[in-house]
Amino acid sequence: MAGDIDSANTTAVERMTEARPVLTGLGKALELIPGMHENLLLHAGPPIAWEQASGPLRGALIGALIFEGRAGGVEAAERLIVNGEVQLAPCHHHSAVGPMAGVISPSMAVYAVENTTRGNRAYSNLNEGYGKVLRYGAYSEEVQARLRWMHDVMAPVLGAAIEACSGVDVRALLAEALHMGDEGHNRNKAGSVLFTRQLAPHIARTAPDPATAGAIIEALGDNALSVLNPVMAACKAMADAAHGVEKSTIVTTMARNGTEFGIRVSGLGGRWFTAPCPQPVGLYFPGFSAEDGNPDIGDSTITETAGLGAFAMAAAPAIVTFVSGTPQDALNATMEMYEITAAEHGAFTIPQLDFRGTPVGIDLRAVVETGITPRVNTGIAHREAGVGQIGAGLVRPPLQLFTEALEAFADNYGF
Repeated sequence: MAGDIDSANTTAVERMTEARPVLTGLGKALELIPGMHENLLLHAGPPIAWEQASGPLRGALIGALIFEGRAGGVEAAERLIVNGEVQLAPCHHHSAVGPMAGVISPSMAVYAVENTTRGNRAYSNLNEGYGKVLRYGAYSEEVQARLRWMHDVMAPVLGAAIEACSGVDVRALLAEALHMGDEGHNRNKAGSVLFTRQLAPHIARTAPDPATAGAIIEALGDNALSVLNPVMAACKAMADAAHGVEKSTIVTTMARNGTEFGIRVSGLGGRWFTAPCPQPVGLYFPGFSAEDGNPDIGDSTITETAGLGAFAMAAAPAIVTFVSGTPQDALNATMEMYEITAAEHGAFTIPQLDFRGTPVGIDLRAVVETGITPRVNTGIAHREAGVGQIGAGLVRPPLQLFTEALEAFADNYGF
């Protein structure tokens, strides 16, 4: 039995690590995302009803309906959802991912990433930058104005630039960024520079005028998270390639909606295993404390699922100035993750570890046997809608998720 699982896990991890995600385009969610329709809003994490939604998620859903022109304010937006005129679904159910609240509405622009090895695709929205932004539940006119500029002005030019450069090899970009001090989740400074550098000449050529080109390049260059969303889509494409392998205990989804933390497993189909989200531990911006923070939220844990983020912290010791800890803690984080993973990534290597591959392929069995749960780097949202990000830190999913999943796995396969 163990041999069957090991063989299945080898297959799953090979599919994940051999995946080659390429950013191929950008277009409207309604036109690109499978199953998207006019009355659907996608969100981060496992499924959740409005009544259980956290403040940041509620705020982002409200803001998306205002952006869509479906509601003029909070009460009208709430009525649309409560009355069932607008449905909610996880991004993960539609081959998509979104950071923090992760809300994607029909007319929003999304990146399209294709795994050229197996042909599967994944999608993610545009990154708004820092401050009061939709993904943290803010929906003021300032937020709406930024969204309108991004989708009306920036998105068409970005789409043309991506097409003009024949796509962006995100795996190659990540491999280089790891050697420049990134870890692919909360620290994407090098990756965003590489992303901007590749697109900038094409933006200059395809923009309607120099002023627009300059504004777009400046927006990308000033946002150290500009590459995060295509990276998340790339990691989704990699993880999805490993999903659906019979008898595999490899985790292919980790996601949070601000209320529950959920995981899915390669050999258990679309079933979610959920538990209450823990509170991140980290550094808070001046004027805020842990009492203000919302439980963990976002699909960005797809980076850890694919062997990046906290699993690659040894490559990014400077991240501790943002999420707390010391450079030794960053090294220790990566070393610990080798204990619960099935392989080392051939494309993502860490100079500080003599170019050892990042730990990849979270194995349910190893997590339960060791009691070591995956580490996650994360931003911290204020528990009230509209305030925005108030810090960053570290979090771990509850062990019970993995225990319950392993028990279900044993029942399913008669082990």
